[in-house]
Amino acid sequence: MLVRRGTQILLHEMRHAVLPELPLASGRRADLITISEKGEIWIIEIKTSIEDFRVDRKWPEYRLHCDRLFFATHKDVPLDIFPEDCGLFLSDGYGAHMIREAPEHRLAPATRKSVTLNFSRAAAQRLLLAEWATGKPLGVDDV
Repeated sequence: MLVRRGTQILLHEMRHAVLPELPLASGRRADLITISEKGEIWIIEIKTSIEDFRVDRKWPEYRLHCDRLFFATHKDVPLDIFPEDCGLFLSDGYGAHMIREAPEHRLAPATRKSVTLNFSRAAAQRLLLAEWATGKPLGVDDV
């Protein structure tokens, strides 16, 4: 959770809308998915150990659902294990640094629309559930 939290803080500061754990059309689930102010879609795959990275071979499929693919990790994981053709964030739980920018591979318009709609619906549903859980309406000032 510390890697996720620090990365979310940085992405929020970068003015990205961020959702954790979003199911994708492929059946996979993105650890973090964001939409930038320009409408660019990023997926961030979180890895907390060498073993976590080595056993997971599903991450290349995430490229089908984003304009840029990143990894996020912490200081105890060697950065050289991550592929050069993906971006990289280093997080300490209180923030993060972008170590390497991800190359762009633009989504097809139909895929972009599908991912954006999925993102929007999930965000709206989570906001509704948060309102119900707290028993009070959440407005713009609460987000």
